[in-house]
Amino acid sequence: MNFLDGSLFPENQQKLVITVAPYGPEWVPEDFPEDLPLTMQEHIQTAVDCYNAGATVLHLHVRELDGKGSKRLSMFNELIAGVRKAVPDMIIQVGGSISFAPESDGEAAKWLSDDTRHMLAELDPRPDQVTIAINTNQMNIVEQMCEADLRGTSIARPEVYRAYREMTIPAGPEWVEEHIRRLSASGIQTHFQLANITQLETVERMMRRGTCNVPLILTWVAIGGGFDAPNLYNLANFVRAVPDGAVLTLESSMLNVLPVNMMAIAMGLHVRCGNEDNLWAQDRTRKITSVEQVQQLVRIAREFGREVASAKEAREIYKIGTFYNDAEEALHQNGFAPSRRPGQVGATRHGGSRRASNRT
Repeated sequence: MNFLDGSLFPENQQKLVITVAPYGPEWVPEDFPEDLPLTMQEHIQTAVDCYNAGATVLHLHVRELDGKGSKRLSMFNELIAGVRKAVPDMIIQVGGSISFAPESDGEAAKWLSDDTRHMLAELDPRPDQVTIAINTNQMNIVEQMCEADLRGTSIARPEVYRAYREMTIPAGPEWVEEHIRRLSASGIQTHFQLANITQLETVERMMRRGTCNVPLILTWVAIGGGFDAPNLYNLANFVRAVPDGAVLTLESSMLNVLPVNMMAIAMGLHVRCGNEDNLWAQDRTRKITSVEQVQQLVRIAREFGREVASAKEAREIYKIGTFYNDAEEALHQNGFAPSRRPGQVGATRHGGSRRASNRT
């Protein structure tokens, strides 16, 4: 992404899109009973409350009545239908992991089978987006968490901590390409959850091969444990590699969430918050709800002079419903240089060439 003079001025930035992840599938309800929904009506009301606070993208998971993350697609269908009816304009983004929580104490935390995850393309009603990981990778979500982050929570128990520490993401190239194909065929947008530049490079190569003809709507997930660490150098390096036609959201975990989001607001990027990412106020004196986290970002955005996008504006920014016909169109619209033509030498670039004028 290019940052020209004036790029930090709010009048030159997109309105802010706030994604909220309020269903915390890694937690059990006892970890934060005031903010982790259990019944279906509580799930739907959570979406309504976050929308009213200013969030326009809902990162959706669903919990069974026993408190565990649901693996039943029928539950996802029911929740999507309920949210659609209650807040029809909100962008529904289904978490592609479905539920990675361990089945019982001591078992590994893992994602569901490839075939089951493909079935997200068959959800009815269909969501606007499904998140997707690129390249099989370690996802040790507790690596950067300290004792204070986990004190009093279920993950502090050694057997649960160990389960999340050993978690990996299955996302091989054949599965990824087939998943994007199925999502696109169903009119569902792919939202890329990327850990580092190598995964972004894989997405670009897929686009050049014509197997990923979609808008580059992505999140930089800076949680460590196989993902980038949330520091300035990693952020700047990743942002620099993202093409100008992409839409970039920043995500982190625990007390890193707020400062990373403040950088996103300042830079004209977009933000994510919610109890899936963080439970604590910055001084750790209390837990902070997903709604409070959204409200906090709205206040900060106003201090920066940056307006928060309405749901209609968020849909336009996220290019919901947009798909490309071929690799050439995808590369051009996303801001990548065109692929090299046979026999072409030198740099590739979009647009026609201009004859240089000779000066004497």
